[in-house]
Amino acid sequence: IKKLIYTHVVIWLLLLAQMCVGHLKLLPHDQVAMPYQWEYPYLLSILPSLLGLLSFPRNNISYLVLSMISTGLFSVAPLIYGAMEMFPMAQQLYRHGKAYRFIFGFSAVSVMYLVVVVAAQVHGWQLYYSKKLLDSWFTSTQEKKKK
Repeated sequence: IKKLIYTHVVIWLLLLAQMCVGHLKLLPHDQVAMPYQWEYPYLLSILPSLLGLLSFPRNNISYLVLSMISTGLFSVAPLIYGAMEMFPMAQQLYRHGKAYRFIFGFSAVSVMYLVVVVAAQVHGWQLYYSKKLLDSWFTSTQEKKKK
């Protein structure tokens, strides 16, 4: 789970860098496009990762549960919204070959769909393994209470 959290932090930092470069105009907009609307709420996805990391030192079940719930709210939900938000641009690129936003010469919608796919996999595996870990912690807690 820690490796998945670190992978998520890398994705998060890349999106944050794109947002900073776009808003601070460090590079021209034809090189790095302005961020899509879904990227702003996705910035909150760092909170579930921090809660997940805080749950490990003492096997804190409540932090892990909060991490799992907030992963759905702050990570998965913006990704779903982002896939829907970018769909018309992807359709236009596929049908007509026209792209209006670019990230270092690549179509921004293509790059961002790649980010969405990778992030969805990371969050999906993170939720899966968090559930397995939660079950394990809960079982060990119940066994301690019986003794």
